[in-house]
Amino acid sequence: MQTRPETQSTAQITPPYAIGLTTATEETTIAALPVEGRIPDWLTGSLIRTGPAKFEVGGESYRHWFDGLAMLTRFSFSDGRVSYVNRFLASDSFQEAMAKGKISRGEFGTTARNSFWERLRDPIPRPTDNANVNILPLGDRLVSTTEVPQPIVFNPDTLETLDKFPFDDHILGQMTTVHPHFDFDRQCLFNYLTAFGAPTKYNIYRMGFRSSRRELVASIPTKEPAYMHTFAMSDRYIILTEFPLRLNLLGLAMSGKPFIENYHWKTDRGTRFTIVDKDSGEVVKTCESEPFFSFHHINAFEQGDELLIDLAGYTDDKVVRDLYLNPLRTGQAGRATAAVKRYRLSLNKGDATGETLANETLELPRTHYRQINGKPYQFIYGAGNRILDNFNDQIVKINVNTGESVCWFEENCYPGEPVFVSAPNYSAEDEGILLSVVLNANCQKSFLLILDARSMTELARTEVPHVIPFQFHGQYFPAIEPAIVLSQVHR
Repeated sequence: MQTRPETQSTAQITPPYAIGLTTATEETTIAALPVEGRIPDWLTGSLIRTGPAKFEVGGESYRHWFDGLAMLTRFSFSDGRVSYVNRFLASDSFQEAMAKGKISRGEFGTTARNSFWERLRDPIPRPTDNANVNILPLGDRLVSTTEVPQPIVFNPDTLETLDKFPFDDHILGQMTTVHPHFDFDRQCLFNYLTAFGAPTKYNIYRMGFRSSRRELVASIPTKEPAYMHTFAMSDRYIILTEFPLRLNLLGLAMSGKPFIENYHWKTDRGTRFTIVDKDSGEVVKTCESEPFFSFHHINAFEQGDELLIDLAGYTDDKVVRDLYLNPLRTGQAGRATAAVKRYRLSLNKGDATGETLANETLELPRTHYRQINGKPYQFIYGAGNRILDNFNDQIVKINVNTGESVCWFEENCYPGEPVFVSAPNYSAEDEGILLSVVLNANCQKSFLLILDARSMTELARTEVPHVIPFQFHGQYFPAIEPAIVLSQVHR
């Protein structure tokens, strides 16, 4: 792994952001946090997020950032005040680990070192339910999710863990994405399950906003399933983007390696796009581009006879290795932000062609989702890098039509995903605010930052009395009755 030449001699010094990758020790309920600045009067609801927050159990340590046991956090807004709650998610993985005093289930980059007798009694490794990646509304409930398709229901007021979400169907699959797409016209969400077997299949499904029953849309066979954290959706199509990070299925069953280490980068393979009609399930077209990798799609929309797909793209899968905890904590990881790429797919003929939309890089991209998803749009928000090979140290707003960017940054502050919340009766795509949980390494505490999304200027911040370990994703939910109305979600 490469470091900047001027920092090689001090590369092993712990970087300031490393405290955001340490285990949380507090579960807290605070009725009113101190507020600097002015919170918009119309902001009445809750930002609920999840992320890895416990990286050691007993004498054992998780190896990858993605592996830490989940913690939920909630910031609630009312009359200019902010309350705060954080709780560990009481998943089976968490409870077993606490009971045994050691890692109980394998994660993304960590195996569970079970004894001979444990392996004899339980020869098939149990899947993790460590839901540390995203918060979603399913049916009339809120769930915390991971890429194993067993969402965990929690109480949005107390963050108490309640139960597993009860899907009312029999669609098969062992892997999924934590980023389903919400189709507000069709009043349903779309997602897919990867069902390992001979052959392995991508089972694309829809599920009504108020339902717990998934309906199969298409089942697409594949010989070597790709690792895909997200997918794209336009007005008419679902698009699977299969990067050349491909699974050795036999190895997954027999190697004893962590999950992601059974995937291998195929340098001779391109990236394959599969376009599926949402209504009929028909595969409209497949095409390829150069090999690349991405965690997060941004948006996709139809324009004439073309399909445009925007995403945060890397040249290869190195970022997966860079996000192991050891290189992250010692400053040896590379840049964990991606180029904003646009791929053009002709619906008639030819392969996909890509272009870079901006000079700034970003990750954890967000948009004014409810207004623009599946449609032409203008703005992306994300966490980016101001200092080369640093952890995410700025919030970036990019105009995809011009490539222009505006950034917020503060020295030794490390922001997370900026969640866009539209203003009431907005008239412009960027009329609203951004909510981002920021680590202030100077005082070793975290704060919630509120930015004006149009100007990227600070409106307010509210500090918590501890560090919130770096999280992945979350959602803002307005305070309305009933408590969860999916059509109002600011995803």
